[in-house]
Amino acid sequence: MTASPMERRVGPVAGELVLDRLRWWDIEEVYELERALFVEDPWSPGQLWSELARVPESRFYVVARRAGRIVGYAGLFLVVPEADVQTVAVAPDEQGRGTGRVLLAELVDRARRQGARVLRLEVRADNTSARGLYGASGFTVDGRRRDYYGRGMDAVLMSLRLQGSQAADPESTRSGGGA
Repeated sequence: MTASPMERRVGPVAGELVLDRLRWWDIEEVYELERALFVEDPWSPGQLWSELARVPESRFYVVARRAGRIVGYAGLFLVVPEADVQTVAVAPDEQGRGTGRVLLAELVDRARRQGARVLRLEVRADNTSARGLYGASGFTVDGRRRDYYGRGMDAVLMSLRLQGSQAADPESTRSGGGA
């Protein structure tokens, strides 16, 4: 496999983390990670394909690899002037190594470069590690959605105001990801 225009190496997040856009050939591995992380309600391969089909028009997806293995992925839905974090997922054995922070920073940077003024997300109320990551990244709590993830599983609504956002560059839009 050849390197994509987006591929970049991130260090010193221990052991060379490589970020690259999500491609069709990554769907199976991402789905396996999705099932391991979101046992109650994982996205299906069809849902992942559907998201990928909307790149670069309104979606941006990135994977993180370490030693050739996908250890995390993240996705963004973008309709300027707003953007939504669709997902940030990190393999259990990779959690606590900074991978989620790197993936989230990539989404924030993409949203800002494309001209978004606010980045929103929903996170399970009981997911304290994700809520901590988002809080440490500048997101603030906007509210709560009762039973959003199912009976008794609330979502906390959070947002980040993006300073210095700029209008979308046609070149960066075309290289936004996809198959």
